[in-house]
Amino acid sequence: MHIFNRIKYQTPESVELEFVLAGIGSRAWALLIDYHVLALIFITFISAWLLISVQLIDWLTNIFNSEKVGIWLYAIALLINYFIYTGYFVFFETIWQGQTPGKRIAKIRVLKDNGRPIGLQQAALRALLRPIDDTLFLGTFFIIFGRREKRVGDWVAGTIVIQAQPPSISKNFTISEQAKLICQELLETANVSAMLPDDFAVIREYLLRRKGMSQKGRESVALRLAKQVQTIINLEKLPERVSPELFLEAIYLAYQQSSNFGQ
Repeated sequence: MHIFNRIKYQTPESVELEFVLAGIGSRAWALLIDYHVLALIFITFISAWLLISVQLIDWLTNIFNSEKVGIWLYAIALLINYFIYTGYFVFFETIWQGQTPGKRIAKIRVLKDNGRPIGLQQAALRALLRPIDDTLFLGTFFIIFGRREKRVGDWVAGTIVIQAQPPSISKNFTISEQAKLICQELLETANVSAMLPDDFAVIREYLLRRKGMSQKGRESVALRLAKQVQTIINLEKLPERVSPELFLEAIYLAYQQSSNFGQ
């Protein structure tokens, strides 16, 4: 019996990915951290806004010949606060592939329902619907009682929240010396830059999880992945006397070097 809810996906490359869903505890801890960061941002902004408003309110009142300048300044401040609130989550979840400062500390991450990294659209939908989830703890209710532990924003955006580092999976893996030599050959003969970040993510996921597969399943998945990559990078044939798994290791390194995409 598993303590945490798990979910499995079958990728188009026939790789089965299993994720541990982030529970309400981890998500609440991440949100608490993010709200503390946001509170500091709000305090800084409001302090600066009040300081500027006090200096300009008389001048603006004379220019617009209206006593309602203060109300307009207050309304603008509220609007900016809302943009800061939603923009915080959109910005970090987009550039950090589904993580905010709070999620990084809590070691959880947002993914699409198909196990792929989220983009701007998913991050924006989740952020825009967050006020609804926070109202009367509606999101908490859905997370606790839903089988897939989704809040309203997750259902609309088509996302899940997982543990970023499941305890059963190593964060790092070993790359053979032979793969490093093949990597240089691939950089010269293949169009490695044609790969997308999602393709790289699937290869990395396989390399992380291969030790937990049966030998037959491991070889079968590696072969299918290698053929997929061969087509993507316009490689006429795989290097001679190189196993599919070794080829994937080399591709992993080659993609990192070609796009400066660090591990």
